[in-house]
Amino acid sequence: MMTPELFFDLFLEDIKANSSMQGYYKFLGSKASFHFRRNYFLERLRYVEKNIINISDGNIALNVWDCGCGYGTTCFFLAMNGIKTYGTTLEFYYDTVQKRKEYWGNYGDASLFTCAYSNLFDNAPEPGSYDWIIVQDTLHHLEPIHKALEIFNTSLKRSGKILSIEENGNNLIQRAKLYKYRGNRRIIETWDEKLQKNILIGNENIRSLGTWKKILEKNGFTLCENSVHYIRYFLPFHYRFITSEKLIQKEHEIEKKSRLRREYFFFGINFVAVKNPQNK
Repeated sequence: MMTPELFFDLFLEDIKANSSMQGYYKFLGSKASFHFRRNYFLERLRYVEKNIINISDGNIALNVWDCGCGYGTTCFFLAMNGIKTYGTTLEFYYDTVQKRKEYWGNYGDASLFTCAYSNLFDNAPEPGSYDWIIVQDTLHHLEPIHKALEIFNTSLKRSGKILSIEENGNNLIQRAKLYKYRGNRRIIETWDEKLQKNILIGNENIRSLGTWKKILEKNGFTLCENSVHYIRYFLPFHYRFITSEKLIQKEHEIEKKSRLRREYFFFGINFVAVKNPQNK
């Protein structure tokens, strides 16, 4: 088993050797924000570890689809832990993913991760293909969302699950920033050079947990209430005065004790939704 902490250390060496990723993963920039970014990165991986890796039966081969896999980092983490993952993306850095396999092959079976440049609306998987679908920083980009969830529902096995890592649509700071950036233009059409056509995307169309719950319920899923985890409360300057370990502990305490701060001041929300049993 490869822990999130060990994976992160190896991941740092990966991005040091791969300049094309350094603009996206900004760990090699400002030292002041290093631990802030590291905590956020690790909290997300720990969530994947807790919900997929730790509860998996080693005798049963899981099949995972990472829809919107980006550089494939989460997929490599799963592969290093023996879990087969298929990633799809519409990002310009798709070609970089292939180059990373040589590096991660030194530490585990990188061939467990395969990927494609693919639009889920054009190339939906076969029905009942997956145990899990991961949507990390992706769900708010999928439009029309109801059609995307219909495809997810069909693609999952009976009682399959979605694991979502999202921005918190109720976060007051993020809401103000996004309104300044895109106003109310939450859904836009954009040209995809590789697909050679216009596609519809959510324009940073983040939502609150309550809104996601309603959307999921309308499309054949049930939110697993005990899976909800809010992350990233403290801002970078807090890390000048307190260790990252203590700040994570404090964040967990605030999440449990203060509904107001949890709902409106945490940046991220993680949750799991299960396919309803009546949906085959």
